[in-house]
Amino acid sequence: MDNNESTFNVQLDPKAILDKNFKKVMRGDDPDEVDEFLDQIIKDYEIYNAELDRLSEENARLRSRVDELTKQLSVSKSVAAATPQQPSATATNYDILKRLSNLERHVFGSKLSDGGQASHDDQSRIDQY
Repeated sequence: MDNNESTFNVQLDPKAILDKNFKKVMRGDDPDEVDEFLDQIIKDYEIYNAELDRLSEENARLRSRVDELTKQLSVSKSVAAATPQQPSATATNYDILKRLSNLERHVFGSKLSDGGQASHDDQSRIDQY
C-alpha cells in the first residue's frame, strides 16, 4: 500500500455517532444493531490510528531530513566562506603559464636550431608577448 495514495474510508463522523438511535426491544436496545454499530466505530478508529501512525513516522522522517539538510547547508556555507573566491586568478594563472610556455618554445627552439644564437626576428616575436 503506497502511503501517498492511502485514502480514508470513514463511515462515521462524530455527529453520526452522537445522533445514532437504536431500536427499542423488550429489554433495551437491539444487541445486534449495537454490536454492528460498535464494529463500525472500531474500524474507523483503526483507520484513524493507522493514519496517525503513518503521519507521525513521516513527520519524524521529514524533520530528520530537514535537520540533516540544515547541517549540510551550514557546513557548505562555512566552507564557502573559508574558501577564497578567485575564479579570475585561476584563468590568469593559466594564461600566464600558456604565454610562458609559448615564450620558452620560441626562445629555446630558436637557439637550438640556430646553434644558440637568436636572430633579430626572434627577439621581436618575444617582445610581442
